[in-house]
Amino acid sequence: MACPYAAGMRDHGPAPSAEEIEAIARAALRSLPPAFTLHLGDVVLIVEEFADDATLADMGIADPIELTGIYEGTPLTEKSVEQFGGLPDRVRLFRRPILDEWADGDDTLDHLVAHILIHEIGHHFGLSDGDMHALEEGAE
Repeated sequence: MACPYAAGMRDHGPAPSAEEIEAIARAALRSLPPAFTLHLGDVVLIVEEFADDATLADMGIADPIELTGIYEGTPLTEKSVEQFGGLPDRVRLFRRPILDEWADGDDTLDHLVAHILIHEIGHHFGLSDGDMHALEEGAE
């Protein structure tokens, strides 16, 4: 008996690695319009298994499987020319929660990773949810 979400999953083999998810995310970045990618040069992309306890506590999330990604930094709309130094902005994607969401849904892994990544990048630009939705549609 086939799983209802099997169309978007592999037929066999190990679960996608952090490196594979990063490769998918980087491909999604390359598909964004140049007007956006020009302003992402300093944003660091990281793929981890789960969010750390401090991040989960800051977000008020008890179950680490609930957080698939996070933007950490100051949105461009709030940055000042007087700001310098400090850590670069970053987008962290969390492999295990992404894989759980993928297994429970109908999307392909590529589409899901792109969706999460674009949502987090949207925060870098200070975009609304509506703006993020339009950006995601443009990247498909």
